[in-house]
Amino acid sequence: MDDAEESLGRPTILLSMMDGLRDYAFTADHLDRLRAVGDLLDDEPVSDFGDERSAGLLARAEVLVGHWGCPTLTAEVLERAPALRLFAYAAGTVKWQVTDAVWERDLRVTSAAAANAVPVAEYTVAVILLANKGVFSYAARERDPDAAVPLDPTSIGNVGKRVGLVGASHVGRLVIDLLRPFDLRIAVADPYLDEAGAAGLGVQKMELDDLCRWCDLLSLHAPDIESTKGMIGAGQLAALADGVTIVNTARGALIDADALLAELTSARLSAVLDVTDPEPLPADSPLRRLPNVVLTPHVAGAVGGEMSRLADLAVEEVERYARGEPARCPVGRADLDRIA
Repeated sequence: MDDAEESLGRPTILLSMMDGLRDYAFTADHLDRLRAVGDLLDDEPVSDFGDERSAGLLARAEVLVGHWGCPTLTAEVLERAPALRLFAYAAGTVKWQVTDAVWERDLRVTSAAAANAVPVAEYTVAVILLANKGVFSYAARERDPDAAVPLDPTSIGNVGKRVGLVGASHVGRLVIDLLRPFDLRIAVADPYLDEAGAAGLGVQKMELDDLCRWCDLLSLHAPDIESTKGMIGAGQLAALADGVTIVNTARGALIDADALLAELTSARLSAVLDVTDPEPLPADSPLRRLPNVVLTPHVAGAVGGEMSRLADLAVEEVERYARGEPARCPVGRADLDRIA
């Protein structure tokens, strides 16, 4: 679809997400904004494209506003949605919602990944500053003075610390921006980032193994694709200096889980893990008991009031479509190899 192609007058709009999510993800104002530019077919979202109710709604929908739990847009689903022209996803990656049929139909697809990147970057920056300060290790020692945690009082602090970022993604670039006020040195490993691009970001470009040997803290911001699975393996972990903290707010599969557990069990490294492999971890996972590991349950992304940013962006995409304007955050088939 041409980015500036106009809708067919006031578009018909269908909401799709998991049951019970609407009032958490969308405010009354968001719904009013949708009604102002189109006809909201039903205030209650659909969560199953196979039932009788959704069949009637899909047949009439020109715009689908999706969120977590929106079913996959298969060829069979699209056959039941002949008028569908825009899929505006009010969350991050669309990988689990789109199929080849979406591109063959030339649907406009948009994502709120850029909005979701903001809280992930904020979480990451907070963790980086606290980890460099030794806060997590000190907290573990306060709970247990004999806790086996890396802690060298002579080397803690944020002055001059070397922060290695894996991935110049939406989140990676926001982290770089947010870290600018601090006296840190930042380098990035990303096969899609060239020297000129790194210079434009004000960072040093490095190959991954060199980055691991160089950094005082390693933070992951790469997508989970075939080429990145286990990219932080035993070799990369061994290259990290004693006392390095690994921060993962991206995807658990980026790190070799067995190799990571071995290093953390030795207490040579520390980790702050918002994502794991598997996720969630089994109740008896050793990672839950190690004092040098901070676990959070995939909360770096939008939660609570932060959810409004995602809905804002998705609703804006519908408004732009209704006005015949280009999408702000379009997603194409070629993007799937580079998104989380």
